Order: sequence, then structure tokens, then C-alpha cells
Amino acid sequence: MNARFGRRQLLKYLGIGAGAAGVAAITRPGGARAQDAEHTEAPPAAQTDWEAMNQHHQEGVQIFLDNIGQEPDFWRTTPLEPTIEDGVKVFNLVCQEIAWETMPGTSFPAMAYNGTVPGPTIRVTEGDRVRINVTNEMNESTGVHWHGVLLPNNMDGVPFLTQPPIDPGQTFVYEFTTRNAGSHMYHSHHNAAEQVTRGLLGAFIIDPADTSREPEVTADYNFILNDSTLGFTINGKGFPYTQPIAAKLGDKIRIRYFNEGLMIHPMHLHGMPQLVFAKDGYYLPAPYLCDTLNVAPGERYDVLVDCNEPGLWAFHCHILSHAESRNGMFGMVTVLVVEE
Repeated sequence: MNARFGRRQLLKYLGIGAGAAGVAAITRPGGARAQDAEHTEAPPAAQTDWEAMNQHHQEGVQIFLDNIGQEPDFWRTTPLEPTIEDGVKVFNLVCQEIAWETMPGTSFPAMAYNGTVPGPTIRVTEGDRVRINVTNEMNESTGVHWHGVLLPNNMDGVPFLTQPPIDPGQTFVYEFTTRNAGSHMYHSHHNAAEQVTRGLLGAFIIDPADTSREPEVTADYNFILNDSTLGFTINGKGFPYTQPIAAKLGDKIRIRYFNEGLMIHPMHLHGMPQLVFAKDGYYLPAPYLCDTLNVAPGERYDVLVDCNEPGLWAFHCHILSHAESRNGMFGMVTVLVVEE
């Protein structure tokens, strides 16, 4: 959460207290008309159902509010720091089997780079020479593919096509010079449907050497989508344990979508359009506006949002079974908060 807009400010903005838990009282219609035979009240069981539905929805929102600021690097804005060896940027990744909580009390047997899902963001500049030491501490073999990155064939990370698998206890060294800027990814390409959906995934961002076409933005967010084995998640968490994007009125923010899952996810932002200006790391010749952007597996999109409407704006996958049920919002949901 941006330090300038914390939980207390958001609660004040909403006009509720930190301890709010119950649903607001609702006045039922009364009078003679409500007693007419053709206007009989619904059975008590139906009333309890919608009241419970309201309560579940509000409880989820309250948990989301109470959790603000609990994960300061939720948006993966802090990149993995390399060491420099003879001008080469050296990164170390360790593949591990861990228990990963998508929310408190909901834990899955996961696979992770450096103990976190998604793995740490790797961010370099076009033209950098990089070396990535990948050590496998898991109980099965793996390999790392640098999705979207132009590199020599023997560094592409597909076992038995370009390299041997990285067996348990082994280390494989990837080394290449970055050639194409953009929002890319890294993930397993070995038993991938299981390993990637269990957490072996991360953002690989190559900043351009020539920044003349790069937009000036207030903030830059990584929005990593995943599904299946760990459920529907944004950056490894499901609502209400996602974090909001916080902005000031007039800010321009950049969002980088990465779909690491097995399903499409049409990402819908309420209140403001998204200007889509890059796909799979390449600038679009004709950027376009939309409010719902369909992100297919493997795709990356870069969008800009002009935060010109104050308020709390829902931000979610619009396949609604990935985001909301009778028991409240869940999964691929967050909020864009635009503060005046």
C-alpha cells in the first residue's frame, strides 16, 4: 500500500470505523399494503438468506480494509537485487516446495522461487548481460523458460529440447544479453501445467535503453494472474487478502498484466478506461481505450489509467465465477482507490 494513503485514511474516506462488522439495518416496507393477500411478505427463510448474503459481502470488504498495508510489496514493485561480477548482473533463484497461504487458513502445497508466489521480480535494462543461477531444492525436476525474452536457443529453458532438466539438487546457469525491452515472464516449462499453477512463475521486466517512448507515470504495478491449483489469485493472493492500488486524483498509473494461468481473464476496471499501449512487450502502433481487457494465458499487456474520478473503484476479472459468489467477492478482485 502506498505510504501516503493508509488504512486509516481509507476508513475515513469510507466513513466507517475500524471495528465495523455488522450490516446496516434496512427498513422493511410496512403499512396496510404490505399486509394485503396479494402482497404477502417473503418467507422468513428467504429473508435470512439475503440478510446473510449482505453480511458475508460486507464482512469480506471489512477484512480487505483491515488488511490494507499488511503486504507492502504485494504489487511486486521491489525487484530482486543482483550482484555484479565482471559487468554481469547475477541473480540467484532457488526452486522450493512450500506451503503457501492465499489467505489465512487457506494453504496449498506450492512450488516457489525464493520462497514466494509469485517469485521475485527480475528487472534489468535492455543490453544488460545477465546470469541467473537456478538451484532446484524440490523433489522433482524442473527448468526455467524466459517467456517473451529473445535469447540464444540453449538458454530457452525447455528440457530435452534446449537443455537437460534441472534435477533435484542440481543448479543450472542461464546467461544471455537482454535484447528486447518489455513486460515478460519467467516460469517452469517442465510439468508446467502443475508447476506453474502451483507457483513457479514471476515477472521479468526489461526496461528500454531508449526511454523516449516510455510514458511518464506516478506508479508502476505488476498484476500477475494465476488460476487452477492455488485458486484464482492476483499476485499469489485471493480477495479479501489482495491489496488496493492507491492513487491521488490526477495521477497516471501503469499496470502490467501477466497471465500465468490456464484460463482467460477479462480484467475490468470500474469508473475509468484503460489505455492499452503495449502487448507482449511491444508498443502498439495504435493504442486503444477499453474498460475490460481480455488477457489470455501467456499474454502480457501494459495499460495506463488516468486517475481522474475519485472514489473506490472495483477492479476484477469479469468472468464472475472467478470473482464473486453468494458468499461475497473472492479471488481476482481488488480496488483502485482514487483520493481527492
